[in-house]
Amino acid sequence: MEKYICVKELEDAASALLPKTARDYYRSGATDEYTLAENKRAFQRLRIRPKCLVGINKCDLGITVLGANITMPVGISPTAMQKMAHPDGELATARAAQAEGVIYTLSTISTSSIEEIAQAAPHATKWFQLYIYRDREVTRNLVLRAEKAGFKAIALTIDTPLFGLRRADVHNKFTLPNHLRLANFEGLLSTKINSTENGSGLNNYVNNLFDKTITWNDIRWIKSITNLPIIAKGVLRADDAVRAIEAGCSAILVSNHGARQLDGVPATIEALPEVVEAVKNYNVDVYLDGGVSTGTDVYKALALGAKMVFVGRPALWGLAVGGEAGVRRMLQIFRTELDYTFQIAGTPTVADITRDMVRHEALYSKL
Repeated sequence: MEKYICVKELEDAASALLPKTARDYYRSGATDEYTLAENKRAFQRLRIRPKCLVGINKCDLGITVLGANITMPVGISPTAMQKMAHPDGELATARAAQAEGVIYTLSTISTSSIEEIAQAAPHATKWFQLYIYRDREVTRNLVLRAEKAGFKAIALTIDTPLFGLRRADVHNKFTLPNHLRLANFEGLLSTKINSTENGSGLNNYVNNLFDKTITWNDIRWIKSITNLPIIAKGVLRADDAVRAIEAGCSAILVSNHGARQLDGVPATIEALPEVVEAVKNYNVDVYLDGGVSTGTDVYKALALGAKMVFVGRPALWGLAVGGEAGVRRMLQIFRTELDYTFQIAGTPTVADITRDMVRHEALYSKL
């Protein structure tokens, strides 16, 4: 795995290995994929402003997140159906997160179950990503199982009344391969995704089973059935961030679902400052995902107020290339790049990274 020295190399290698349907599912964004590209381009428009002669001996990348000690401010986002990338799927990703001391988030529509993940990585800091189903007992059962299995938070996805139009999935008539199932369910809920009567089997699944009518009151309902902290995942607006907190959320995850929901929305790094400003008087964390592929991306998000960032596709690339070892390599790449950035920028700890460490390129174009 040491031959891979950046996430792009892992992505290229994974793209060569993955079957077309799985590769297109993992890589694609909504409609014209403008926001998919902007998620990365927006990071490139930010400039780091290093401090010189700070006298750094070594850097400490560690942070505390919702009471858990984490070795660096990079965690793994929920991504669905990981056994399409590697036979060990989510089990390998969770083990890698445990070995590297970072947060692992399990998707509701995973190919390994809550209980299997708990057994595979008992010492990992694990979060569970939740969709709200029309059948509230299905939703309640998922939450209670996650809590019983030792997961430490519920990452509630709030930007998905239905899944966005992903043209690649429609063209490919995407379904889960027949030898796999959605492991958190039994019966029809585990196999309904294989229906492709209207194109994408995934879209059929979501349209039939996810609840489009959810409101902020449903966060209050989830809070009433669990003691776990709730993270609002999918926030792009200041007012929604405040509503999420008022409904009982303990943290905000600025996310556009990997640009897979609605094309033309802001890149997440563009939306981050507005959300950070809106919640500055509340005792909540703000996280970010979307477009993060280098250690400098992580650094820029920290400078703009994120407590930490999460990566989804990079984990899939590592998983496809080398299973657990590949995911660990991906995390090690981020750790190395982030450590170099900390040292060269003159900020030995996360607390030293202040807003003035980053400026938009427009500031320099005026000179």
